[in-house]
Amino acid sequence: MKIIFVDGYNVINSWPDLKIKKEYSFDGARKSLIDAMHNYGVYNDCKVIVVFDAHKVAGSIKKVENLNKNLEIVFTKDGETADSYIEKEVNYLGRKYEVIVVTSDCLEQQTIFQRGAVRMSSLEFYNEVINVEKSIRNKTNNNKPLDRNSLSDNIELDVLKKLEKIRRSQ
Repeated sequence: MKIIFVDGYNVINSWPDLKIKKEYSFDGARKSLIDAMHNYGVYNDCKVIVVFDAHKVAGSIKKVENLNKNLEIVFTKDGETADSYIEKEVNYLGRKYEVIVVTSDCLEQQTIFQRGAVRMSSLEFYNEVINVEKSIRNKTNNNKPLDRNSLSDNIELDVLKKLEKIRRSQ
């Protein structure tokens, strides 16, 4: 199984779509990222682990949410960065699974590479996610029936006019 670690705030600060939402609220940007990662994980049948820093939040404890088999959200504990959490996990998983780490942090990229993972920059991953979203939309559009069978196609004109009159009078 392929496992993808995403440095959440690094991605939010790199993706154009999320930068705009971040200006309004970090919560909205986080939710948008989580939604995109859910779609990406399900479409590619891989596990995506999104890691958000909480190292500057005094007294915070590590929080892990397993939303489904394809998506896990991690908020690190006080004093732990997303980078250190990802490094620790990659050190454990890097030689057992195909692991990809999404970050634009150069030092982090070198470190995870040494531990058996492949790195991908935030912008490279952004383009990949955009392509997956296009593929999902295309598949969805291809599954729509071409011929609609609406009520107005199967009802007499005088009955249709009476129904429309009733609808407008309410």
